[in-house]
Amino acid sequence: MSFSPIFCHCFRKLVNLSCGCFSQFRVGTYEDIGSIVSSMIARATLIKRLHPIMESMLAAVIGLMIGAVIMLGYGYNPVAAYGSLFQGSFGSLYSWAESLANATPLILTALTFAVAMRGGLFNIGAEGQLYVGALAAVAVSLIHLPSPIHIVMALCAAMLAGMLWSLPIALLKLTRGVHEVISTIMFNWIAYFLALYVIAHVLTDPLRGEKTISIVETSRLARIVLGTTLNYGLLIAIIAAVAVLFVLWRTTVGFELRVSGHTSVAARYAGISHRRQILTVLLMGGATAGLAGAVQVMGRPPTYAVLSGLPQLINLGFDGIGVAMIGRNHPIGIIVAAIFFGGLMAGGRVMQFSPGVPLELVRVVEGVIIVTLAVPELRNMLGSFRRQFAKKKVYDGS
Repeated sequence: MSFSPIFCHCFRKLVNLSCGCFSQFRVGTYEDIGSIVSSMIARATLIKRLHPIMESMLAAVIGLMIGAVIMLGYGYNPVAAYGSLFQGSFGSLYSWAESLANATPLILTALTFAVAMRGGLFNIGAEGQLYVGALAAVAVSLIHLPSPIHIVMALCAAMLAGMLWSLPIALLKLTRGVHEVISTIMFNWIAYFLALYVIAHVLTDPLRGEKTISIVETSRLARIVLGTTLNYGLLIAIIAAVAVLFVLWRTTVGFELRVSGHTSVAARYAGISHRRQILTVLLMGGATAGLAGAVQVMGRPPTYAVLSGLPQLINLGFDGIGVAMIGRNHPIGIIVAAIFFGGLMAGGRVMQFSPGVPLELVRVVEGVIIVTLAVPELRNMLGSFRRQFAKKKVYDGS
């Protein structure tokens, strides 16, 4: 009988000791597991962020290799040609300045396309909105104002003109269901011929009939580097990119826009107005495209005017689509892609002189590089459209 209390006491001691050891082992194990999981999550996040960069670098290498094969096929030295290309793009202060000057309007037209893609639309109307924005900036020169106010007025007028030009596109989609690709292409051509008419009959320079009146001194953007065409329009473009970045990722409007673009079904279920998002996307895009036309005509010498045929404006809106896809439709990526694109434009001219590569072959090589860089994002876009179409079919019950 005396054995039982001793046994119970020893058993309790053993249980308490075991529980204490187990609890210490459990706490230590949980801490180890937590640290391992945290490191794995951090590593996965880093890989996810670096993946687009590595993918773009691989695409660039493939594009350069394909371009080299094409030049070898026509008897040109690709090493010398690429050396001249990069020397003309980033080999000197002048080269950097010209590359950045070329990148300035591309940043803004790329933002037009990128904002639309984030909202689930395919807006290719930056070209026409660019034209009307440039003409609006020129028209403000008819008003006499002091310098800072004049510049602000011209920029605001260009943004307003771009927004007004995109408004019928939004209304056609909202009221009649007209696809934005069809309407933007139509309005691009309308803007082109309207611009030719305005140049020839409304804002014509009385001394030179092939161009509009020049931007007055008080409305011109000062140059950053003397002897080049780089001007403070670059700063305006970067501010616009940062503003778009803030709106898309730090505001309720941007969150609703991205949700609506990712899946309209979920947005509708959450009470987000898809119609309001369409209007917001197209008006924002019109503002940035109109701003692109303004900085191009207000900051690029020597004429500070819109020439007949629009040589300094044409294709900047369409080039912005390529820039947006290379930059993965992200404002920061767009800035980097636009600088690269602008470097190709500046360095392509040097390729014609040093190794003697013909202009047509230069354009082919540049196009190959751009297409290969855009392929990853184009693949993502097509996958996104396919998933949205599949979800829509499931939601509609078809």
